[in-house]
Amino acid sequence: MVIKGIGASPGIAIGKILVLENTEMIIEKRENSDVEKELVKLSDAVEISKAELQNVKEKVKNELGEEESEIFGAHLLVLDDPEFIGEAENKIKNESVNAEYALDSVKEMFVSIFESMDNDYMRERAADIKDVTNRVLRHILGIKVVDLSSLDEEVILVANDLTPSDTAVMDKSKVLGFLTNIGGRTSHTAIMARTLEIAAIVGLNDITEKANDGEFVIFDGDKGEVIINPTQLEIDLYTEKKKAFEIDKKSLELLKGKQSITIDGRVVELAGNIGTPNDVEGLIKNDAEGVGLYRTEFLYMDSNELPSEEVQFEAYRAVLEGMNGKPIVIRTLDIGGDKKLSYFEMDEEMNPFLGYRAIRLCLDRTDIFKTQLRALYRASMFGKLRIMFPMISSLEELLSAKKVCEDVKHELEKEGVAYSDDVEIGMMIEIPSAAVISDILAKHVDFFSIGTNDLIQYTCAVDRMNQKISYLYNQFNPAVLRLIRLVIKNAHAEGKWVGMCGESAGDQKMIPILLGFGLDEFSMSPISILRARRLINSVSKSDMEKLSEDILALSTAEEIESYMDNFIANR
Repeated sequence: MVIKGIGASPGIAIGKILVLENTEMIIEKRENSDVEKELVKLSDAVEISKAELQNVKEKVKNELGEEESEIFGAHLLVLDDPEFIGEAENKIKNESVNAEYALDSVKEMFVSIFESMDNDYMRERAADIKDVTNRVLRHILGIKVVDLSSLDEEVILVANDLTPSDTAVMDKSKVLGFLTNIGGRTSHTAIMARTLEIAAIVGLNDITEKANDGEFVIFDGDKGEVIINPTQLEIDLYTEKKKAFEIDKKSLELLKGKQSITIDGRVVELAGNIGTPNDVEGLIKNDAEGVGLYRTEFLYMDSNELPSEEVQFEAYRAVLEGMNGKPIVIRTLDIGGDKKLSYFEMDEEMNPFLGYRAIRLCLDRTDIFKTQLRALYRASMFGKLRIMFPMISSLEELLSAKKVCEDVKHELEKEGVAYSDDVEIGMMIEIPSAAVISDILAKHVDFFSIGTNDLIQYTCAVDRMNQKISYLYNQFNPAVLRLIRLVIKNAHAEGKWVGMCGESAGDQKMIPILLGFGLDEFSMSPISILRARRLINSVSKSDMEKLSEDILALSTAEEIESYMDNFIANR
């Protein structure tokens, strides 16, 4: 069976399927005369969950350290609390109800109590109760629970989609590839696959229905082709493709230590996008010249509570020290939209991508914002830090964010806490209003970084996660390209540099256009860096300026993409 999807991360994957079911838990109240049976059901599920959590705790302790493993220690304490489990047992005995209903009712009661407390620490324990209870409930209901942190063998994950928490906890050494029903090249799954250098295909629509656990599958993450239960001939063909891919990958090693420079001497910076300090290894391996985007939201997502100033400081310091003085752009908290925190209550919104998120949330919750900025400024003593604000739409927002930075610096000075006075402040250009007034904004920042993932969807009014209209989400849309050129021109007029941290920065068909526009820094998934350098080293800036003018004379995205297909093919 051959299925076509969207190639999201390059590589050839060959292996067995593991399907991740996204089964909704339906809890219904049922009267039950067999009380003993329900008590045993609850007890068995609790014991299985304890064993799982103990294994995960030990694994995390060995790989990441004692502090990180304590999240799972907290979960074990919940299951060992006689008041919590005892309350569920009493409910089964006294009300003759089914085990899952009894446990879910107790969970809701305890969560409500903890969330109403004045103490921040106690309020945050509500998230632990939710997480661990849901684990037990899945066992009671017979829903398959796949622990991605302790996989027994190498697998290719098949899912409707992968959540940020899925990718945060998975054992990367055991995952050969991702195949998902939904998503595009800029979805979280695609971005994380490239960051982790794992082959992936997204937008397969119904791969979870067509694939079964244990079946053999092969796929090409570049072309977007999946073959389930391949013939021996197909296996042999893809094994050869895999060898060729690895040979090409090795040839790129020769570019390490070389400048990212065009034939006629235009030097640019090739940086990488990362989500955790652990990703620094991939940047060094791929000879990144810096970090163009550190997505700090994963620090918040991979936690059961808001990370403390100290936890954040250690993470930021690790990245700054790990990159040995190379510039590091760290984006302030960008949650909301499709990025939620289990322990942070957010109202349901009609249009969450246009709602309470990113800098809007931070300017409203300055307590959260200041904690992060304090950690950032303290870490600035350990490397070349650049702070970047997401989702700025007006000068007022930018000035307000800068004011909070100044307040934090004054606080640190009063406390005698050291920080660097050489921290650049920048902002993302991902909203059309910011691009249009980039001449004004450029006077108040040290740099811009263009986030094409959101700039495209906001400019074209296209939800990038909506499969039905994904054909309208196109980086070659003339309106998008004109906005990019405008931003670069306005920034350069003020003597400011411009980077790009959206996925377009690493696209072989976009790089020549961006060179022609004068982009200074290209930040991409680490896996794309050496391929980008090979392309940049093979062209001249003057030729790319002419190419970019030709591109802007075209009328449609289709014409532009076709032009670039021909350019790449004929090089």
